[in-house]
Amino acid sequence: MHPASSVIIFNTFSGLGFGLLFWLGMGALVPTGMGAFIWFTIAYILAVGGLIASTFHLGHPERAIKAFSQWKTSWLSREGICAVFALITMALYGAGLVFAEARIPLIGIIGGIASLGVVFTTSMIYAQMKTVPRWRHWTTPAMYLLLSIGGGALLSGQVWIATVLLIVGAALQVFSWASGDTRFKASGTNMETATGLGHIGKVRAFEPPHTGTNYLMREFIHQVGRKHADQLRIITIGLAFVLPVILLIAIEVSSLSHALAIPALLSHVAGVLALRWLFFAQAEHVVGLYYGKR
Repeated sequence: MHPASSVIIFNTFSGLGFGLLFWLGMGALVPTGMGAFIWFTIAYILAVGGLIASTFHLGHPERAIKAFSQWKTSWLSREGICAVFALITMALYGAGLVFAEARIPLIGIIGGIASLGVVFTTSMIYAQMKTVPRWRHWTTPAMYLLLSIGGGALLSGQVWIATVLLIVGAALQVFSWASGDTRFKASGTNMETATGLGHIGKVRAFEPPHTGTNYLMREFIHQVGRKHADQLRIITIGLAFVLPVILLIAIEVSSLSHALAIPALLSHVAGVLALRWLFFAQAEHVVGLYYGKR
């Protein structure tokens, strides 16, 4: 799949923002007054900014409002509805902290769960795609949720919770890559099934279907070398998980907490950006078989 920058930004920063809103709603962080305003502003800039970035990948962004009407069948529609509900609920919760310095736990919990609901619905947009075997697996929503909760914990300064979640996330990501590498072959989809000519025997591409590129080839066919992908995986694990964990542990055993917290967060964000690039770049769509790109 083509790794569009707008979608990568959306998946990275929106997840981080809603992860922070989750912890704010759960009461792990209870700021009041101006402190609450700053924390909620950070969370909303990340969450809403990411959602806005995603619209730049739409052919007609002005029609995005129509997506809300397809909630019965579309995970994209459910994501939009859940996002609006979560943002409104957390705005009400945040208003109580900012203006009245009062916490209403029920509203916070509902908003926090709804924030994770946004992340889950986003993940299901990809996990439900039969045409991309690498994504169609329980590890897709699991990684989305882990990265969101772990990133939110890191951003909100919950050192040990973030450390544990990042370690679990690293292990799950390695498993996701290892199992994902064999998922396309295991799906049973090949040139014969893609062309519908399997009844005549083995099929191979003699010539491309047309002389130029088209929308399908631009959006759904992206090839990345195995060696290049392996190197990026190592860099991703190091930046998104290993280095932040080392810095978080150092924070607990030293007095340089403020000096190490920012590098840990920046490293994690950089690693997740690379991870999201790989998430799309390595996802093979079955339409590539028709064009002989497998």
